[in-house]
Amino acid sequence: MRHLYKLVSVFCLSLAMFALTGCEGGDLYNMDNPDWIQEKIDSINAAKNNNTEEEVLEGMQEDVYTIGKTDFTSSFWSAWSKYYVVPDGEKWNAQFNLNINSSDNTYYKNFALVITNDNARGETNYKEYGVIRFDATNDTAKYNSIWGNNIYFKYSNSNMLLDPVDNKDANLQKLGGKITLTVDRSQEGKFFVKITNGKVTKTYNQPFALPNLNTDATNKNIRCFVVPDGSYIDFLSTNIVPEGGCTSALDKAPVSMVLNNVPDEVDLGTSLDDAMANVSATVTYEEGVTKTIPASELMFSAIPDMDKEGDKTLIVIYNKTFKGELAEKPIVANGKFKVVQGIASISVTTKPTRTTYYFYTSAATNTFTDRTLAFDPTGLEVTATYNNGTTEVINNSKLSFSAVPAEVGNHVVTITTRNGKTAKVKVNVAESTVTAVTPSPLNLGAGDNTTAWWTVFTNDIKIPVGETYSTTFSNYSGSNNWSNFIVILRNTALAEYAVLRSDNYGWGDGYAACTHNGTQGDWAKWLAAMKNAKVTVYITNCNNGRADVQAVMTGNDEKVYTQYYLGINTVDPNDLNFAFTVDNSHLVFENTTTAKKYRSRRR
Repeated sequence: MRHLYKLVSVFCLSLAMFALTGCEGGDLYNMDNPDWIQEKIDSINAAKNNNTEEEVLEGMQEDVYTIGKTDFTSSFWSAWSKYYVVPDGEKWNAQFNLNINSSDNTYYKNFALVITNDNARGETNYKEYGVIRFDATNDTAKYNSIWGNNIYFKYSNSNMLLDPVDNKDANLQKLGGKITLTVDRSQEGKFFVKITNGKVTKTYNQPFALPNLNTDATNKNIRCFVVPDGSYIDFLSTNIVPEGGCTSALDKAPVSMVLNNVPDEVDLGTSLDDAMANVSATVTYEEGVTKTIPASELMFSAIPDMDKEGDKTLIVIYNKTFKGELAEKPIVANGKFKVVQGIASISVTTKPTRTTYYFYTSAATNTFTDRTLAFDPTGLEVTATYNNGTTEVINNSKLSFSAVPAEVGNHVVTITTRNGKTAKVKVNVAESTVTAVTPSPLNLGAGDNTTAWWTVFTNDIKIPVGETYSTTFSNYSGSNNWSNFIVILRNTALAEYAVLRSDNYGWGDGYAACTHNGTQGDWAKWLAAMKNAKVTVYITNCNNGRADVQAVMTGNDEKVYTQYYLGINTVDPNDLNFAFTVDNSHLVFENTTTAKKYRSRRR
């Protein structure tokens, strides 16, 4: 695809033997010209490259849709654009409005461009070249704003470097507005990306072509898509038709809708409008465009009506177009709920199974003033007395529980029903004792950091209820933030609770519930300091169905860095094990004399 640029001045050169009839593109100048002509051509190209006016892009087509929730609650990797396939030798241009949350200046909450091979996410052969986020902070570190095995920090540049304090920088707001994105594969032996809103420009200028990550060597396509993070994107146009086709800006009729937050139960005597005040609908319009509609714009009906207990069918009608005009044909969706007697009171009839919880304080958490532990309702039985005098044991999933202060002593947990009725139960909190242990083998990973991800492991060490196990080692980092130590929490059958990296990132069934943060700061400086860093990791079995992991890292720069993951859930307190793995890094463990005998299992 070609681009037209607005130029302050255009040189048109006429020669006796040939004529340059225009100054568009670069191919016209690839000929054996006299030196003085080539100098003039270079001047023209320099003018193009330095031009700060908005580009006028050829071949653009409307592609109007929204990516991410408009209340800014979409986390990273939860909403994606369409796929835009860019063949070798082609250029993809896109324009969209980036909407940034004005009340949250967390520096990374903007958007990222993801570059992959020609496979969809989740497919067996899906591979990523890398990810380029719009923000940039510090000309070497970029605060992890570029990552991937085939994307490199050193080829990126930005004219605005953020300087976040506690992950915040008000200059984040300058990244919002109309974005022009270019992914350029048109220049042989090069790969170029440009992201700009006219004021802030970030480029990635790689002096060699991307390798081919497709299984079929004859397929040289790449795929691109964009991902918001605490923001949302109103896509506008593209010069490459995406998979599924473009979405026009014309008004669109509603086609279908899905209801959200329909309550399971409604107290007898509650009006239908009050009962459904928190319901919304995700409406799909023509061309696949979606929008979330609040309860105030929906029409509700219940069959049978609300004056008696029992199962009800909720009928919801919506009759607006995408632009808010009356639709020719309204759409209908339905849900189910139950009208029940209201709860008059509740009481605890069986105490929970575990009522003593444990915590440990390391250098990673010693400044906390309001640390809490989650209540564990396992074994708890709460009985409700209803307005009509009947009683029934309530499912614990219908109750909420207050948090427990991480302070030694007895504490009261308040149990609350949906309609605000409460009961109380007591728990005890104790400080965990720490025991140093030594994993095996003492040396994990090759000394030259060539050991691939998930190929070597220490033995599993089981942590008893209420105890904290610590292990100390020398960490030898590789070339990426994730190329350091990795902690695995799992049960005896090797089912994982969580996998936790040293750079404030993890995954697993129990990871989503945890609170995590680190003091690494400048990623490049931290990564350099992690080469032969002295690290102690503390893992606590809190006995509330959760585990805490804390790391204290003393770098080769003598600075202390910390990382914590608190409240990892889905843990069976009687079956909590930990192990280490590496990713192009290696670890050397200290052989502690206080190590306990423990049951181990290799993988």
